[in-house]
Amino acid sequence: MSSTVYALLAIALWTTLASLGTALSHLPPFLLTGLALIIGSVPSWPLVLRDRRAWKVPPRTLALGIYGLFGYHFLLFIALRYAPPVEANLVNYLWPLLMVVLAPVLLPGVSLRPLHLVAGLLGFAGAAAAILGARGGATAVTGYWGFLPALASAFVWASYSLWTKRVAAFPTSAIGLFGLVSGLLSLACHAVLEPSVALSGRDWLLLVLCGLGPLGAAFFVWDMALKRGDARRIGILSYITPLGSTSLLLLVTGRPLTWTIVLAAWLIISAAIMGTRAR
Repeated sequence: MSSTVYALLAIALWTTLASLGTALSHLPPFLLTGLALIIGSVPSWPLVLRDRRAWKVPPRTLALGIYGLFGYHFLLFIALRYAPPVEANLVNYLWPLLMVVLAPVLLPGVSLRPLHLVAGLLGFAGAAAAILGARGGATAVTGYWGFLPALASAFVWASYSLWTKRVAAFPTSAIGLFGLVSGLLSLACHAVLEPSVALSGRDWLLLVLCGLGPLGAAFFVWDMALKRGDARRIGILSYITPLGSTSLLLLVTGRPLTWTIVLAAWLIISAAIMGTRAR
């Protein structure tokens, strides 16, 4: 199977994340994150039972995996709870742009060009359009506060993706370890900080779909794509994700397509593509 097919599979799975997160927004975020990540790690369990080296990674690499998987998804679910989900989802998808802007800071030998700065301005203009467009759908305090974890989730995923280039190469199966440890950590936080809740049959069904899809299989096939193909070409394909995710979220929430949402999506995607071409 080609790298493009693997990348498109990951993108298709990721387009469902915001909608599933919104449907499960009544669950405590630590519980939601923990259960979904543990379920997502299940496909790699048979591999480690056959060969323990499938999960053998240095402590530094494991810590980075926990930072990326646990930190990103927890912040995203918080954002989807406290901000209008469509606009929060668009702000979260600043991560492709942040990867370009942060590359000179986090990776040695990488410089920032003027085109990168132009892309940065466009991207943050898109985020501003998304936030202003949410004015009619949320209160001034709750709605606007929710965009902070959305922006933080974008930073976490961008920095995690860049820092993976500074650690020793690890097998794709090790992502299952990242998910399992992150999930257990999240459930421990749930036990200490959050009230217990009863899960319905619908909740479990959505959790399984979330875990095996955007919080599970997507990470494995994305890693396969990066290992087999040109990362620049695959990166450009990732800009399909916010379009598909936002469109699906509009359909699920029943919200009309407003000009501010269209403008924000166009600015963010244009900025990300421009930043990639400037590399």
